[in-house]
Amino acid sequence: MEGVKTCSDLPPGFRFHPTDEELITYYLRNQATSRPCPVSIIPEVDIYKFDPWQLPEKAEFGENEWYFFSPRERKYPNGVRPNRATVSGYWKATGTDKAIYSGSKYVGVKKALVFYEGRPPKGIKSDWIMHEYRLTDLKKQISRHTGSMRDLQEEEHKQEQFGGRWFHVG
Repeated sequence: MEGVKTCSDLPPGFRFHPTDEELITYYLRNQATSRPCPVSIIPEVDIYKFDPWQLPEKAEFGENEWYFFSPRERKYPNGVRPNRATVSGYWKATGTDKAIYSGSKYVGVKKALVFYEGRPPKGIKSDWIMHEYRLTDLKKQISRHTGSMRDLQEEEHKQEQFGGRWFHVG
């Protein structure tokens, strides 16, 4: 895509370390509404098909932190709970969701998760942490961007997509 920088176009010493607001506003929102991101640096990976120690090799960039866009599948077809199980374990939410603002506008949510090896309730806590970012009111953003109901229906599946930051502690 013309005008969009890739990792190989970045200058030496470049560090990708966006704020929560920047991740939501410039990357996740653009990805969800099919607009180009400022830099093509965050790959789309179904992270639940991999264990966390396999994710660094899937990343475009990063030494201690890795960023991905990923679909968010539901645990049950008609339910709202996300399925966060992987091959060897599961991601468990910790704490409360953090609201993300751009100025005074509520734009997204950040959730912290920890990876547990094994199956609940006997999983063993690991040092892998994920910060999951979700947009708020995506249907309005898609509708405003595309302008038609048909486009909205075609794009609606992207509401279940999220962006995330993964890192290993220790």
